[in-house]
Amino acid sequence: MNALAPLPESFFYEKDALHLAPALLGKIMVVGDITARITEVEAYMGHHDMACHAANGKRTKRNEVMFHRGGVCYVYLIYGMYHCINIVSGEKDSGEAVLLRSIEIIQGVDAASQNRYNKTYSLLSKTQKKNLANGPGKLSKALGITLQDNELPCFCGRITILSAPDVPFSQIKTTPRIGVDYAGDDATLPWRFLL
Repeated sequence: MNALAPLPESFFYEKDALHLAPALLGKIMVVGDITARITEVEAYMGHHDMACHAANGKRTKRNEVMFHRGGVCYVYLIYGMYHCINIVSGEKDSGEAVLLRSIEIIQGVDAASQNRYNKTYSLLSKTQKKNLANGPGKLSKALGITLQDNELPCFCGRITILSAPDVPFSQIKTTPRIGVDYAGDDATLPWRFLL
């Protein structure tokens, strides 16, 4: 995996969230000693997307990073206990981001297991192994993502997304996003992408 180059910053700001989301599938994410493949994402399209934290252009201390130019991480806390990591997309002030929903750990599985369950991978049950990083809160826990990672770039430094061959769109499944029933018609948009 070390031969792969980091994606350029322009990869993130030249695309809106709807185009960045499927483009991130199959890409390699490195966080410290852990390397993972991105396997599921959701697009949040800014001002006009009622499921988005930036709906109607609403700016708060929590979501301000969504209005940065694409290429930084937007990390927030849900239910007061789970961190979620998003990749900000598009030009400055677009308010768009891609939520990372699931990853496959490629290297550093023991580190991820310690982060998530406080024990090595070999001691995990079959269910724990399956659930290591198959949800937004789970993957953030496995990667050691916290609010300290909010606003960090995702193309260099502690969190780096590396290039990998594009996944053909025929291999990508699309569905409505999860947990956004409050968003009216926008809840039915097929903006969840998974391998």
